[in-house]
Amino acid sequence: MSSIKLKHSGGNSVSLAVPTSLSNNRTITIPSTADGTMLTTTNPKSGTIIQTVTATGEGDTASTSTSYVETAVTGSITPENSSSTIIVTCCVPVWPAAGSYLHVQLRSSGGNTNNNIGTWSDAYSTSGGSGAAYNSMYRWVHTSHNTTSQITYKIFVHKQSSSGASWYFPNNNSDANRTLSFTLTMEEQAP
Repeated sequence: MSSIKLKHSGGNSVSLAVPTSLSNNRTITIPSTADGTMLTTTNPKSGTIIQTVTATGEGDTASTSTSYVETAVTGSITPENSSSTIIVTCCVPVWPAAGSYLHVQLRSSGGNTNNNIGTWSDAYSTSGGSGAAYNSMYRWVHTSHNTTSQITYKIFVHKQSSSGASWYFPNNNSDANRTLSFTLTMEEQAP
């Protein structure tokens, strides 16, 4: 097995060696336009973000249901590491029905199926009106997905009680100036 040894001025050296088994010729090309540091099996550092995928949409969902309803909010990511963590963040305008809490649940399908990654249940609109709108951010941390196949995330919503009329997720403003009703960001974090 051949190697190239680079000696440091302090006396120690670094060796660049071929693998113990090699079935094809391989080429390492060093770019002439940038400096950098070679990644090792310990990189990326634990906790760093490996990739970020953002899904956006202009759809909305309205319902009077007290059972979970699939909303327009969805996005997909293909993990690079089966042991990583996926951090899912949703920015969305919400309209809870008057007098009822709104439950917001993240689910996954595809490479991983989980019917309750986590449920938020704190959005509330006081009784006596028709409801109220809130610009909201929800965040979930999905651990133990154990896959490198594409995962599709969807948000399901229902109102806690039969109080009030319809809830909206995202809200249903149909103004022509609206170009965005939600942003769903999926970040893969190194284990």
